[in-house]
Amino acid sequence: MLHQIIEFGNRLLTFVLVALTLLLFLSVMRVGRRKEIKLLAFLNGLGVIVQAVIGGISVWVDLKWYAVALHFLPSMILVWLAGMLFVKISEPDDGTATRMYPRYLRYLAAASGLALTMTLITGTMVTGAGPHAGDASVLPEDRLQLPIVDLAHIHAGFMYLYLGLVIGLIFGLLASEAFAPVRKIALVLVVFILAQGVVGMIQYWSGVPEALVPVHVAGSGICTALTAVLFQHGYRTVGGSAVVTGSLEGDAAAATVVSEKNVEVSA
Repeated sequence: MLHQIIEFGNRLLTFVLVALTLLLFLSVMRVGRRKEIKLLAFLNGLGVIVQAVIGGISVWVDLKWYAVALHFLPSMILVWLAGMLFVKISEPDDGTATRMYPRYLRYLAAASGLALTMTLITGTMVTGAGPHAGDASVLPEDRLQLPIVDLAHIHAGFMYLYLGLVIGLIFGLLASEAFAPVRKIALVLVVFILAQGVVGMIQYWSGVPEALVPVHVAGSGICTALTAVLFQHGYRTVGGSAVVTGSLEGDAAAATVVSEKNVEVSA
């Protein structure tokens, strides 16, 4: 019954996500935001629908480990896109594209994203070889037939690489005198990566208790979002005069509406 409630709740949240991403897409189209913002908004909405299809397929194949992995990883891609959009949508479209920290540090930020990707992929493999690989009917022979201890060490190794790259990025940001928000995001990210490491170690030494699985999954989403925001902060559109809606077209329309309301009040 608990599993059915969770699954039904997940389906209901899909409709919430569809509604939110649809409203987001319609909003950026209405105010005439720049193409990259429209594209990201569209991809977020399309991705939610595709994920709903993948989720249905994973249930249809009895939650085989590979189906669950292929359902989880696209979710992290959507989180990454949402993180990028979160930064871009706050920028004025008529501003100037500006590098916020040196090019080599942006490459380091991209490398941390790749390390995160490998951490996530190997994490799904650890789950696929472990006791939570699917529903209660999944037998040991239906799991990923690789040594779970070796997979866990590989997963941890990529996590250490990910952490090291982010720490290196922090020192680079401090040396380059990058603006304060970037450094704060990087520091918060390090805290969450360390927390993820602690949760993973507890899982490893305590036999992977069920209660910690959603905590580890949620932490993965937070780390992915923060890494995307950190990466996107390296190259931003700054300046410009479109400070109300982000686009000149939208600001002009908003100004017209305000003027009409003022005339009505005066009348």
